[in-house]
Amino acid sequence: MLELHGPRLKRLYEAWEERRRGREFPSRADFSPLDLTYILGNVSLLDVAYAPLRFRFRLHASHLSARFGFEMTNKSVDEMPIVSHGRMARAHYTEVIEKRAPIAHARDNLFIDCSQKHECEGLVLPLARDGTTIDMLLSALVWNDDGGE
Repeated sequence: MLELHGPRLKRLYEAWEERRRGREFPSRADFSPLDLTYILGNVSLLDVAYAPLRFRFRLHASHLSARFGFEMTNKSVDEMPIVSHGRMARAHYTEVIEKRAPIAHARDNLFIDCSQKHECEGLVLPLARDGTTIDMLLSALVWNDDGGE
């Protein structure tokens, strides 16, 4: 199991594992928004395209939009207005594709609306319609100060 600290990310990872049902990866269809109410505002869904490798937000988490001050739904990761955030996100998503496995990361983020750092933890999970070809990523980011953990 990945090293996760927050209970919501642990629960999300366990849900992903349960939905694999013998497949390499579960599909987006295996998840209902009703199953994710405990973390829904922190979840983004990204479409994955190959040759060249690209990531597009199908859904950008509402809590991320509020914290970062911009909405990314239906936009490419490369369109992020904060270039360093885009580079970091692209690196995380690429790592999932290359390793063909979920990744977790903890870090301090500096947000647009204040000069204070906030600790956060992220989880990126691969999804595949056919159980093998990663065509979507489920990404969740939670903060230690959001009251949900």
